[in-house]
Amino acid sequence: MALDVKSRSDAAWVNHTVEVQKKISDLHVLLRRAESAARGYELYRSPGFSAEFQAVHARIAPALADLKRDVRDNPDHVALLEGTEPLALRRIEIAATAMRLRAENDQAGIAALNSKAEGRGLMDTVTRNLDHLSAEEERLLNVRSQDSRRTGIVLLGIDVAGAVLILLLVALVMRESRRATGELQSSLEQTQAAKTALEAAVAERTEHLVTAHDELRLSVNVLQSTFRSMAEAVLVIDVEGNVLLSNPAAERILVHRTGMNLSNLRALSAVFHGDGVTPLTADELPSTRVLRGEQFEELEMIVRPHSGNPPRHLMISGRPMRDGQGNISGAVLVYHDATTSRETERQLYQSQKLDAIGKLTGGVAHDFNNMLTVISGNTETLVEGLKGQPELQRTARLIDDAAERCAELIQHLLAFARRQPLEPRNVDINAAISDIAKLLRPTLGEQIQIETVLEQGPMTTHIDPSRLTNAVLNMAINARDAMPNGGKLLLETRRVVLDEGYAQANAEVRPGPYVMLAVSDTGTGMPPDVQQKAFEPFFTTKEVGKGSGLGLSMVYGFVKQSGGHTKIYSEEGHGTTIKLYLPPGEGAADVAASVAPQAEGGAETIFVVEDDTLVRNFVTAQLQSLGYKTVAAPDGKAALELIEAGQTFDLLFTDVVIPGGMSGRDLAEEVARRRPGVKVLYTSGYTDNAVVHHGKLDDGVLLLTKPYRRNQLAEMIRKALGGVATS
Repeated sequence: MALDVKSRSDAAWVNHTVEVQKKISDLHVLLRRAESAARGYELYRSPGFSAEFQAVHARIAPALADLKRDVRDNPDHVALLEGTEPLALRRIEIAATAMRLRAENDQAGIAALNSKAEGRGLMDTVTRNLDHLSAEEERLLNVRSQDSRRTGIVLLGIDVAGAVLILLLVALVMRESRRATGELQSSLEQTQAAKTALEAAVAERTEHLVTAHDELRLSVNVLQSTFRSMAEAVLVIDVEGNVLLSNPAAERILVHRTGMNLSNLRALSAVFHGDGVTPLTADELPSTRVLRGEQFEELEMIVRPHSGNPPRHLMISGRPMRDGQGNISGAVLVYHDATTSRETERQLYQSQKLDAIGKLTGGVAHDFNNMLTVISGNTETLVEGLKGQPELQRTARLIDDAAERCAELIQHLLAFARRQPLEPRNVDINAAISDIAKLLRPTLGEQIQIETVLEQGPMTTHIDPSRLTNAVLNMAINARDAMPNGGKLLLETRRVVLDEGYAQANAEVRPGPYVMLAVSDTGTGMPPDVQQKAFEPFFTTKEVGKGSGLGLSMVYGFVKQSGGHTKIYSEEGHGTTIKLYLPPGEGAADVAASVAPQAEGGAETIFVVEDDTLVRNFVTAQLQSLGYKTVAAPDGKAALELIEAGQTFDLLFTDVVIPGGMSGRDLAEEVARRRPGVKVLYTSGYTDNAVVHHGKLDDGVLLLTKPYRRNQLAEMIRKALGGVATS
């Protein structure tokens, strides 16, 4: 009976050991599941991982307590479990803390927790302890299985001596014992295999999660770097207009930062459509439209800050964001600052418009100046001949004055059109401005205070000095008119360098060194729309009859033709500054040529080539009145035929623009081949590229600009006859 009881006891202990092994394996699985769920939540922040972690967490402590109860017969195992239990619970507590910090986005707390690296060491210790406990239980299982078999053998020997029936019963018991042992062994093998497979699966999944986490972290870093380095301003907003996310460009361009609300920021600026005139209503604002579900690209908008900062021209793209149910949860807005490009486009358009006006001006100047030459020349003769009739002479003078005024207007238009023949030389800008300032004092009156601020040291610019004087005079008169109650006029010179950035922001400007001349006043100033039109011919803000609107257009043309650049800075109520950036000269200033004494006539023969009959008859009559003999031809072909026939002459006086496919310059070259050393004087009411290149009169070329007076004609004829022979 005692052996039978022992046999049963041994079998019970074997089953007990198997059950302990299973609970150890289950505890392993629970710990791995908790760690896997915590890592999954750290990577993806999915509520599913959080729920799985909480469920597993709730089962770990009971599982430890249950396992401690099952091994209470073994003090060593109890001690091992009591030492393992706080480590396992601490590991789970660290995982829970990491998840809480991740949910709160506490980066500092996460960094501090990770720096301790406590979790991995705890898990390794727990795993080793459980493996050791499992190995001890497996050893006990082998011992108890052997005890059970030995007890069975002893009982079999005793019972065989008793009776065959007992042998059969013992045999049955032995067979049952073997079956139970086999099932137990099979169960142990299956448990071990399951344990091995589970450990391998957990290890593989952990490796995949670590790899995915590294890849995700790299992708996030790349996206963050890209987002922060974008030149476009990017805003992510919620349905209330709060800025959830912004990049540095948004802070620089829009002064928008994370945490701000767009409705509050709108109060800081006035917002307009792309035309800069029509205000945007609240329903038309980009944020309102995109939160309604609209998608748009390159929506134009101009923002004018109330602080007085320069306006910005923005191009905006918008996309709404939607949640899992398709509802709008926010929006993404991308702002491109097109201020510089729009200003460049405006300047280019303005330059093209001014060029078109200039071409039109040049087209009419030739014929107009031809007519003015006849009108002014004959009225001059008429005034001289009516000395005995004062009333008629007064009328003739009115006609003469009107012709002179027309000639000035045409000259201003040609200056604006950059078609005037310049005679540039190296000019000492400081000496020139000092002389001009003396000239301005009686012109502007005592109520205008004139000051000069001139940079010290030699400073030359390569320009036509007479055109510079006219330009400064026109700007000074405009400044005087802008200061009806008096004020201050400042003339300033300085060496400057216009860099690539300035050239990109200002069309047609070449970077490099310049001599800057600034003319500033303390007058009424100009609004932005007036500044944009200030250089256009005939544009004026003065009353009718008090200004032609050609002063600044002449300045613009002169500076552009000289290879320079103009810029207006003005503020209403504070005054205006016009800056002329002039090309620098090379070397010392040139000495001005002495003025020739007034010339009289002569007895030489002048060959006149002029296509306009009225002008040709007028010129020949004027030359004959000066004592010269004349020969005339309407074009180059007729002139060459006369020369081939042996016509003699002392000076070729030809219009630059003549019909027949041959310019005056071409004619002079053909004549020079037949008559080497021939003297030539050109005339024109509009200078094309025949004798003027890059805005400058060719070296050695004499040009008499139409319309001209009798004394001007006489002076140039004598100068050409007495000068060096040239073609």
